[in-house]
Amino acid sequence: MDALAEAVVAGAAHAELEQLPLPGHYTAAHLRAEDVESFTGVADKDVRKSIHLGSVPMPELAPNEVLVAVMASGINYNTVWSAMFEPIPTFTFLKHFGRQDRWAARHDQPFHVIGSDASGVVVRTGSGVRRWKVGDQVVVSPVYVDEEDPATHADGMLGSGMLAWGFETNYGALAHYCVARTSQLLPKPAHLTWEEAASNPLCAGTAYRMLVSDRGARMTQGDVVLIWGAAGGLGAYAVQLVRNGGGIAVGVVSSEQKAEYARGLGCHVVINREEIGLTSNAAPDDPTVVGKRLGKLIRAATGEDPHIVFEHVGRATFGVSVFVVRRGGAVVTCGSSTGYQHEFDNRYLWMRLKRVIGSHGSNLQEQAAVGRLLDLGHLKPALTATYPLTATAEAARLVQNNDHLGKVGVLSLAPAPGLGVSDPERRELLMAQV
Repeated sequence: MDALAEAVVAGAAHAELEQLPLPGHYTAAHLRAEDVESFTGVADKDVRKSIHLGSVPMPELAPNEVLVAVMASGINYNTVWSAMFEPIPTFTFLKHFGRQDRWAARHDQPFHVIGSDASGVVVRTGSGVRRWKVGDQVVVSPVYVDEEDPATHADGMLGSGMLAWGFETNYGALAHYCVARTSQLLPKPAHLTWEEAASNPLCAGTAYRMLVSDRGARMTQGDVVLIWGAAGGLGAYAVQLVRNGGGIAVGVVSSEQKAEYARGLGCHVVINREEIGLTSNAAPDDPTVVGKRLGKLIRAATGEDPHIVFEHVGRATFGVSVFVVRRGGAVVTCGSSTGYQHEFDNRYLWMRLKRVIGSHGSNLQEQAAVGRLLDLGHLKPALTATYPLTATAEAARLVQNNDHLGKVGVLSLAPAPGLGVSDPERRELLMAQV
C-alpha cells in the first residue's frame, strides 16, 4: 500500500492528504485485452480466469474529475458481463469512447479496471472542481454523463453521452483508487460502514427509478408488484421500496434460503420458480402456460393480477411477464441477465393495453433521493457478504452463478468490515428500529 493510501486508512486530515504524492501505479481488479478470445467455444465462462489483480498506471485527472481512494466497492452483474466479454468485449466500448477527446483517450487501454459501485475518500480534485474537496467521504454513482449535452439537463439518463462507469469507462471501482466525474458524487451516509455505503448506488438507484420515479412505473399505494429475483441485489431494494411505498411485493426466487431472505426484507408473497415450472435460465417453450400458473398463485395470495412487473432477468422470464401483468399494467425492465433476445406474444401487450418501460440506471437526483431514504432508515443496505479485493474474482463468480443473496461487497483499502461509521449514535438509533 502506498503512503497516500496508508494515510487515508489512518484517517489523515485533508491537509496531509494534499501534501502526499500520488503513486504512479495502483492495485486494481482488471481485465486484459489479450484475454478477449479466451472463452471462445467454452461453455463455462468462468470469470475467475479473466479477472486479474495487479498494478495499473495512474491516469491524469480531467478538470471535472476527482480521484477517490476506494474504501469499498461491490459486485454487479455488469462486472460479470465484462469479465465474460459479453455481449461484446468492453474494450470495444473503451475504444469507441476514446475517440471522443484527449480526456476520453485515457480510457482506451489494453486493461480495463472494472466495478461500478464505490465508497471512499476524495484525495485529488481536478482544476474545475468546486463543490468537493480533498478529505470528503463520498459514494460514487455508476452513471457517467456528458454535462454539455442539453438532454442531460432534463434527465442525466437521456444524454447521448451517458455511459455506465466501470463498464463502458475505465478506472472503475474495484481498485485502490478510482476516477469519477463530480456529477457522480454524493456524500457518504454517516451511519453506514464503507462496505454498506458502497453496496447501494447501482442497484438501489436502479430499483428506485424503475418503481418510484416519474420516469419509471410510478408505483402507488396498493399496487401489486411482481419482483423477479427478489433475493438478488436489485430485488432486495425493490422489495423494500414496494413495501415502504404501500405496495404489495410478490417475489419470485429459486430456493428456500432465498425465500427466507426475501420475507425478511418485507416481501408479502414469495413464490419458488419451481412451483411455476421455471427450472433453468432458458425461456419456457410456452410462456403462457407458466404465466397462467404464476397468475393463479398471485391471485390466490393477493386477489389480483400484478399492476407492475419488475424485470431484469430477460429472456427466461420476459414472455411470462408480459402475459401475467394486468390489463393496462406495466412491465419495467432494466436488464437481461439470461439473454437479451426476448420472445413474447404481442397480442397480450397490444390488446390488453399493457406497457413496456425501459429503465437504465438513475440520474443524480434519483440517487440523492435514495441517499435520503438511507439516511432516514427507510431503506437498508442489501449487503450480505464481503470479500477482500484480492478475492474479487471469487466474489464475481458467486454472482455469476447466482449463489448470492442481496449484494456482495468488496473491501478495497478498508482493512476490515465494519469501519467508516462517523455517526454511531444515528446508527444505533436506526438499528434499534429494525
